[in-house]
Order: sequence, then structure tokens, then C-alpha cells
Amino acid sequence: MMTAPRLRPQRLRPGDTIGVVSPASPLAALRPRRFSRGLAGLESLGFRIRVGEHARASGPHTAGTPEQRAEDLNQMLRASEVRAVISAIGGLNSNHVLEMVDLDALRADPKIVIGYSDITTLLIGLHARTGLVTFLGPAVLPQFGEAVLHPYTRHWFLRLLCDAEPVGALAPSYLCISERLRWDEADDRPRRADPHRGPRVLTTGQASGLILAGNLGTLLTLAGTPWFPDLDGVLLCIEDDEEETPATIDRYLTQLRLMGAFERIAGLVVGRFPPEVGFGEGDPLDAVIETATRGFDLPIAVDLDFGHTDPMFVLPNGVNATLSCGDQPELRLNEGAVT
Repeated sequence: MMTAPRLRPQRLRPGDTIGVVSPASPLAALRPRRFSRGLAGLESLGFRIRVGEHARASGPHTAGTPEQRAEDLNQMLRASEVRAVISAIGGLNSNHVLEMVDLDALRADPKIVIGYSDITTLLIGLHARTGLVTFLGPAVLPQFGEAVLHPYTRHWFLRLLCDAEPVGALAPSYLCISERLRWDEADDRPRRADPHRGPRVLTTGQASGLILAGNLGTLLTLAGTPWFPDLDGVLLCIEDDEEETPATIDRYLTQLRLMGAFERIAGLVVGRFPPEVGFGEGDPLDAVIETATRGFDLPIAVDLDFGHTDPMFVLPNGVNATLSCGDQPELRLNEGAVT
């Protein structure tokens, strides 16, 4: 387990180039209209776009071979004009490319790397090995490919990546968008946004530490490897997707317990789960978390605006933050994520 001294990337400026890669799923090839709309959405924010040579590749379950996907990523990391790298989407098997990433190029020229879901392997792995502040946040197809990028997601994307000043509190959206529209067939309108009660306190207390954020199941695929991070004193922020169940989330949290994670972290922050996961009266989320963390005095907040529902804020790995769990939870970023 390791985390190197922190490296902050330079902030994005209007006219900067963002590189787009597909480290996992081939959906950029399978949903070309959605992908093109996502690229246009990024351009509309004032950025230039450079698409990886194999970003539209299509294999059985990945966007090309491990070598092709690593080549795309390394080209972006080595190109001085590329100031940020964003994933097309998550999927599975981003861990294929870890052994081939040019870490020296990243150390020499730290860049913004952003995505979520399976891209956790890159975000956490690169952070652990180089100290780079990486960003759990929107991807091209799911968020920028929407008929309209949600204003809340847009705000936090620009605020975290373009402004070096400390953000302060991450204000809740009090919305949840979980409606499914079939991409390239029925996605020409904004999805329905339902009111959401907002984040909740599960266990009271306050703690400060460095953010460590990612998809829970994907994070655990790094356990036992040189890409797994140091958990000491971190605010662990976890989420997962609609294919999970209360039983699998319970299993993942129990693995964290057996690894000694809850003895080492300073606090636990849980993003919104999609309704398909099935947490409800018969199998409540609170009980699953309380069982896994029993015996540990941790501030715990749930249902924050990150994960596999929209809209979402951006979480920077390696940035100092404070979690306050009193009457209402508050997650406050105490320093800027970019220079």
C-alpha cells in the first residue's frame, strides 16, 4: 500500500486541449451519436478536444487491446498541449493498462485525469504511485453526452478543474436523476429529475483527511497490488453501480473491514446508489453499513451527489477535506485541487 507525495495538475483554461480515451468499455464505438454529442458538449465549454486513436475501437468487451488502450493514454500523458484526460465511459478492465502507464511522463507534467466507475483503477492507481491529484467526476458518454449537461454537474466540473481556490462545502443538489433512456434511440430529451432528500448523517462526528474516492468494487480489485493506496487517515468516499445488490455491497464493505480499513480511515462518505441496487425497507443501506463498521467510531454520511446517478459533483483524490456529521452532513474541501 502506498501513496506518493502529492502532485497537483495545472488548472484548465479556455482553449486548453482535453484528451479523450476509452480505457475500458467499447461504448464510444457502439453509441457513436451519443459519443459525438459528448465531445461537442466538452467543446461547448470552451475546450479543444483530442480523441485517442483507439477511443472508438470495439472488442468483445473493451475498446481494443490492452496495448492499444495504454498507447492512447500514454500519448495524452506525453503530449504537452493536452492538459486533461477524460474517459469516454467506465466499463470493465481499465486495470489492463496500469502496468503500461508512463508514470515518468505524468510526474514530469502532471495533468488532470477524470472519470468514474471502472476508471477508479486509473484514478486511484495513478494517485497511489505518483501522488497525482485525480478526479472522480463526469465522463463523456454518460454526462456530457446528455441532451443537456446538468447545470449542477457543469458547475462542479468547472469549479474543481478551472479554479485553484479552495471550494469549501460541496452543496447538495437535492435532486436525483436515475431514469434510463436508451442511448442513440431515446436520449434526445433531458431525463426526469426527481426531488431528493439530500445527504444524511448515519454516524455523528467530525474528521479531516485526504479524499480517497472511487467505485467500491473496482477499488477492491487493486487490493494486494502495488496500485492500492495508503488508507491511513483518509476520508473514504465510495459508490457503486446499478448491477450491484445489497448483498454485494455488504460483501465489499465486509472485505474492507477484514482488511483493517475501518481502523485506519478517518471517515466514510457514501454516494447515492441507483434504485436498481435494491436498498429498501427489507434490506436497508443503513443496516448494511452499520454491520460492517460496528465497533468503530467514524463519522459516516450517505446519499451524497456522486456515483451512478446524476447530477454529480467532482471529488479530488489527495485533497484535504473535512467531513462534519451533525444535524446535517457537510463535506468541505479545504484546499484547491489544481494549481
